[in-house]
This record gives sequence, C-alpha cells and structure tokens, in this order.
Amino acid sequence: MAIIKRYPWISHFLGSPTGYVVHLQKGTVRHQGVGQAFFFRPANSVLSEVPVDDQELPTLFHAITRDHQDVSVQANVTYRFIDPVAVSTRLDFGLQTAGKAPATGREQVSTIIGQLCQSHAIDQIATTTLAEALERGVSQLRVVLTDALRADARLQSTGIEILGVQVLAVRPEADVERALQTPVREQLQAEADRAVYERRAVAVERERTISENEMASQIELAVRRENLVAQEGANARRAAEEKAAAGLIEAQGSAERKGIGAAAEANQIRLVGEAAAAREAATMEVYRGMEQATLLALALKDAAGSLPNIGNLTITPDLLSGALAGLLKEPAATAEVTK
Repeated sequence: MAIIKRYPWISHFLGSPTGYVVHLQKGTVRHQGVGQAFFFRPANSVLSEVPVDDQELPTLFHAITRDHQDVSVQANVTYRFIDPVAVSTRLDFGLQTAGKAPATGREQVSTIIGQLCQSHAIDQIATTTLAEALERGVSQLRVVLTDALRADARLQSTGIEILGVQVLAVRPEADVERALQTPVREQLQAEADRAVYERRAVAVERERTISENEMASQIELAVRRENLVAQEGANARRAAEEKAAAGLIEAQGSAERKGIGAAAEANQIRLVGEAAAAREAATMEVYRGMEQATLLALALKDAAGSLPNIGNLTITPDLLSGALAGLLKEPAATAEVTK
C-alpha cells in the first residue's frame, strides 16, 4: 500500500510493488508506474493507484432451471488489470485524503463481473433440468463463464483480463437436496445392510465350518477311543488267555511234579516197608529158634529203654527162683546138645 507523507504545501508519495500509480497534475500525467516515489502538491495533483497483482472475486447467485427449480451457483473469478491507465480513467481508484470516502473501484469491478457471471449462468441453467444442472452444471458453467467474460467488450475496454473462472458448486434448495439425497442414502443404507448381512452370513458359514470341523474331530477322537478300548480289551483278553495258559501249564507241571514226587515217595515207602518187612522177617526168623527166657530177656531189654527211671527194685523169691531155674536149665540143655 502506498505511503503519503504530508509536509507544509507539499507531500511525498512512496508507492508499493503491487500498486500502479498514475499522477495527474492539471490533467497531465506527471508520474506513472509501480514503486514510484516523488513529491507532489496536493492542491493541483490527482493520484490513482491501481493494483497490478491477481485479484480474486467470489460470487454467489441463484438461477432457475428448465423444470422451475431454484439452484444456487458459487463461483470464483480470478482477474487482473492489464492497462492501469485506462482503469484509472474508467474506474475510481483515486487516493483520497483522510476523512473522505474511499475509492470504489474494487466494488465497481465486483459489480460488473458478478452481474456478467449471473447473466450468463442464468441463461445457461435455464436450458437444463435440475438433474442435468446437478450432474454437468459445474463443468458447463465453467466453460461458459470463462468464454463469456474473456470476450466481454466492456472488460476489455476497461483493461481487465480474466485469468480464470472456477465454479465451486451448483446446489438446489435444502429440502430438494434432502429429497434427492434420500434415494441415494437409502441405496447406500441398503448396500451397508447387504454388506452386514453378507458379513454375518460369512461369519455363520465360518462358524458352521468350525462346528463341523470340531464335530468331525470329536467323531475321529471317539472312533480312535473306541479302537483304543477294543485294542485294550483284546490285549486284556490275550493277556488273560496267556496268563491262563501259563497257569495251566504251571498247574500241569506242578501236578506232574507232585505225581512224580508222590510216586517216588510211594516207591520209597514201599521199599522202606519191604526192607522193614524183610528185617522183621529176619528178626522173627532169629527169634523163632530162641528160648522163652531169652525172648523174655530181650523183651525186658527193649522195654527197659522205654520204662521210666526205677529208684527201688524189689525182687521176690519167686521171681528170683524162676530166673535161676531158667539159667540152670539152659547150660544143661546146651550140654545135651553137645553130646
């Protein structure tokens, strides 16, 4: 922005890098250009500063479609002043002293461009329906407004160049927009529901597959357990049979051993008995030729081994006489036999 320093009877102007100043003194151009610095007399000088940088102009207006629907159009126009001298002569960009109304050059440009945009946009939208305007209105309006503004004679003569037009939105009224959004919203909701149902179906299918796998695993485990039980039973039966067979063999062996032992014992008893019988027979044969007194003495001898201790023995005369008689008779008999 330009800086003006005021002194008595004279002032000093210092321009900016984006402002094109035009200094008129008594109707004659004394200074012009960007970044100027000079002294001037306020009493006979007029200063105008035209911006030479790119200007952005947002605009918003309404239009009626062919099917009588109101739509709002939001656009943005980029322009610049290519002939600042012509602009300063056609529009008010004067530098005013303090206390005076500011220049209205920018407002004038905004009004001119806004009216041109609205006029051409209304003509274009009036030939389309609401659906077409919402579908292709942005691109169509961008082309139409760009061509129309660049070809406008007033803008060209004023020294305004249109750099570009951007149509940001073409929207219907709020209730119409909600009504138009409802089918799409319902369709999106239906798609979302369908996705949820499909996801649930996939989850159910996966759960079913998992359940089937678990059931198959349980069946397989049951079959293996059954086979294991059967095998264990067969093994137990086989072990019992083997144990019974072993017991039978052991019993048979024990019986045979007992039979052999019994037969040996019986044979031994028989042999012992026969030996004892033979001994008895021999003994009886010996005793058969002995006298009664000798047999009695032997009997007493055998009996004496089993009799208890005898503390006192009483011999009667009868017993003594009988024993002596026997003893005396025995030598006589012996002598007779010798003879």
